Amino acid sequence: MLAYAMLLTSIELLIITTLNGVIATKPSSGCGNVPKLVGDPTIAQLVTVNGKSRQYYLKTPENYDNNHPYRLIFTLHALGGTASQVVAGEGGYYAWYGLPPLVNDTIGAIYVAPDGLNNGWANQGGEDVTFISQVIEQIEADLCIDQNLRFSTGFSYGAAMSYSLACSLGEEIRAVAVLSGNPQISGCGGGTKPVAYYGQHGVSDQVLPMTGGREMRDQFVKNNGCASQTPQEPASGSGEYIKTTYSGCSADHPVVWVAFDGDHTPRPLESESTQSFSPIETWEFFSQFK
Repeated sequence: MLAYAMLLTSIELLIITTLNGVIATKPSSGCGNVPKLVGDPTIAQLVTVNGKSRQYYLKTPENYDNNHPYRLIFTLHALGGTASQVVAGEGGYYAWYGLPPLVNDTIGAIYVAPDGLNNGWANQGGEDVTFISQVIEQIEADLCIDQNLRFSTGFSYGAAMSYSLACSLGEEIRAVAVLSGNPQISGCGGGTKPVAYYGQHGVSDQVLPMTGGREMRDQFVKNNGCASQTPQEPASGSGEYIKTTYSGCSADHPVVWVAFDGDHTPRPLESESTQSFSPIETWEFFSQFK
C-alpha cells in the first residue's frame, strides 16, 4: 500500500509540474544553497582562467529565492569598454543593457557583466569562451539558475562575443541578442548547433559594416533551418527600423533580424523617440523562452 501511495504521489506530482511548465526546468546545483555571491553588484567576483585572474559583476534580485531557478543573462561590453560601465549604465550603455526594468515575470533574471581582456573579446585560443564557461560553473554552483535559460547580449565586440558563445556553446546557450557585431573578431568555434538568434544592425554602420551582421544572421538562419529570405532594410535618413521574423525555423530556434537607420550605436533610436528600441526588442525575444 505504501509503494502504491508513493506511486500515486509521483504521478500526481508529475501531472502538476507538467501543467505548471516546471517539467522543462533544469535547476543548477546551487539551488537550495545558502548563497555566497548575492550582494553588492558593484563588487567584482574573481575567477582564474588559464592562469589569468578574470573578473565579473553579478546582479541578483533583492528578494533572491535560493529555491527558485532564474534566467542567467550575460551582458558583454564593447571594445574599449568595461563591465563596470555596463553595471553603472555609463559610456553609452543602459545599465545591464536596459533589461532589468523590463523583466517583471515570475521567472526573473540574474545578470552577469564580465570584463574582457584588454577591454575586448579577442578570444584567442578560445580563452574567453573558457572564461564564460567557468563563470557559468561558478555561478550555478552557488546560485539557483535554470540551466535551460542562459542568454547573452552585447554591443559591437560584445555582440561578436555573444555570437561566438552561440557558436561554441550551442547546446548550453538558449538565445543571444547580437547588437552590431562582426563574425571574425571573436571567432566562431563549431557554429553548427541551432541557437535562438536575434540580430540588430545599422544600415550606415561605419565601424562594423552591416555585411558582417548579415553574415552572422545567415549562419543561424542556416543552423536553425529557417527559410531563406531577403529582409527589408530602411533607407538612410528614414529614422525607421524594420523587424523581420524568419519563417520555417526549427522548434524553439527562431531568428529575428532588426535593421535600423543609423550608425554604430548600442542605443539606436526610431524617428523622434528618446528611448532606444534595443532593450525592448531584446527582452521581447528572450522572454518567449520559459
